[in-house]
Amino acid sequence: MNPTLPGIAAILAYAAATAALVKSFNSDYILSPVSKREKLTTLVLGWLAALFHAVSLNGMCDRAGHVNFSFLSTSSLAALSIVIILLVTAVTKPIDKLGVVIFPLAAMIVLARVVFPEEAHVLKTHSWQMNVHILVSMLSYSFLNIAALQALLVAFQDRHLRRHQSSGLVRSLPPLQTMEKLLFQLIGAGFVLLSISLISGFFFIENLFAQHLAHKTILSILAWFVFAVLLGARATRGWRGQIAIRWTLGGFLALMLAYFGSKMVLEWILKKG
Repeated sequence: MNPTLPGIAAILAYAAATAALVKSFNSDYILSPVSKREKLTTLVLGWLAALFHAVSLNGMCDRAGHVNFSFLSTSSLAALSIVIILLVTAVTKPIDKLGVVIFPLAAMIVLARVVFPEEAHVLKTHSWQMNVHILVSMLSYSFLNIAALQALLVAFQDRHLRRHQSSGLVRSLPPLQTMEKLLFQLIGAGFVLLSISLISGFFFIENLFAQHLAHKTILSILAWFVFAVLLGARATRGWRGQIAIRWTLGGFLALMLAYFGSKMVLEWILKKG
């Protein structure tokens, strides 16, 4: 299927969801009928965008079952995973405000895939073990990506509260303690999934160097170590605030370089699949 039409529809829906979310910044964080309606509108538009986004990715898998894991296709799939996790989590957690960053980024990635068609990089190894490894890796990246954005939002909220500034966004957020608790819940979920991803990779990937995966593995282990230290220090020393934010962003940077930085270098600079 041509990804152009569903891609354009996804971009428009993401724009509408972002606009609805920005409008909700005028409401304080209270369980009022108005805030509930605004959140529901944002989630409905977000799910509509995710649906069109998923349809635009239909061509990633051919009839033979081979999957195209080119850079933009993989980035688009990761963006969709992040959006879906955000929408599901937002039903019970006060995490919907992150959509103001996630929705536009997803829209830009969809647009890039529509405007700049890539040569397919086909993954022909399609065992169930490899499928599990890829799925868990994508989920771990998605959770930790949301955690990194949550860390930035916590930093923004903390800075404004210290300066006694109360912008529309700050007023619409839950208390800072709740935001930090949610941050570590996201990190914990991502860390468990990243651990499973690394273990499954060692068992199921036969030759890391032949498949240009050594650098990805090293950076992923570095990210795992950073998050392990952060969670351990949170439990034993009560780490929070700026130090927790810095470690979260550092760990996610290593993971982003592992998953997408190395892939971009291989495909766009070294021209290797």
